[in-house]
Amino acid sequence: MKTNVLTLILVLLVTIFVGVHFGGQPWTPTRIAAVVIGLPALALLVLARIQLGGSFSVRPKAQALVTHGLYSRIRNPIYLFGALAIAGIFLYMNQPLYLWLFVVLIPLQIYRARQEGKVLEARFGDEYRQYKSRTWF
Repeated sequence: MKTNVLTLILVLLVTIFVGVHFGGQPWTPTRIAAVVIGLPALALLVLARIQLGGSFSVRPKAQALVTHGLYSRIRNPIYLFGALAIAGIFLYMNQPLYLWLFVVLIPLQIYRARQEGKVLEARFGDEYRQYKSRTWF
């Protein structure tokens, strides 16, 4: 629970900093798209992090198979909504060239998701395979 709170506080502080620091720039279609993409993604990222609860870890561990909430549809919502939130931040900052970082970030997240999948499959077997068959990414 302590990790949940610290993570959420950090996300909130970064969001406030970016909002305040770059808030004076003119509202272009790119910045509007950033808010439309970034804020819902950020909210869903926080929700996914809360729903994951004590099963959160930086390295792959098989503490519990979380299959409720967002995890009932998406196996890795933190990676998905985290990437969308980062894209929103880059666009809000009017730095679309930073999106090239996704050339590295996306394959890294796919690799991490696969490693987590292997650990979960080894621990939960058929239960994980059934879960995987009815969810996306």
